[in-house]
Amino acid sequence: MTGHQYRDLIASYIHHNYSAAGLVVYVEISLGKTVIGKDRCIDVFVVRPDDRKAIAIECKYQDSLGTVDEKIPYALQDLEALWVPGCLVYAGRGWSKGVLHSLEASRRAAACMPDKATYGRTKQTRELDHMLAAVFGFWELVLPANKRFRR
Repeated sequence: MTGHQYRDLIASYIHHNYSAAGLVVYVEISLGKTVIGKDRCIDVFVVRPDDRKAIAIECKYQDSLGTVDEKIPYALQDLEALWVPGCLVYAGRGWSKGVLHSLEASRRAAACMPDKATYGRTKQTRELDHMLAAVFGFWELVLPANKRFRR
């Protein structure tokens, strides 16, 4: 899978699961400057027009060891500099142990690998689902009714 294919998979997943809740998905959106002054291009930008809440999503797929590892600390730092909530969504088996640990520990990163056949919400998408719940208030999607406290 290429990076663009992964970006499109994430965009399709969000559109499939959240468009009925009012979210609109865009890809390759120019949004301000990076921390080093370059024009920033957001992979996936999700907005809810009703209340103007939004999230910027950077997508990184790595299935073999390579140089994308070196870009992760910069990508996470750049997300911190955004004026809107942002996260780095990642998948693949090619991450070095150290970078994978950094991604797993970051509040700005979410492991996500949707099923291309169903686009259903699964254990492999829950980290992204949690991010979207936090930004847009979709708590009913992540809080199981059978866990509600009752006297």
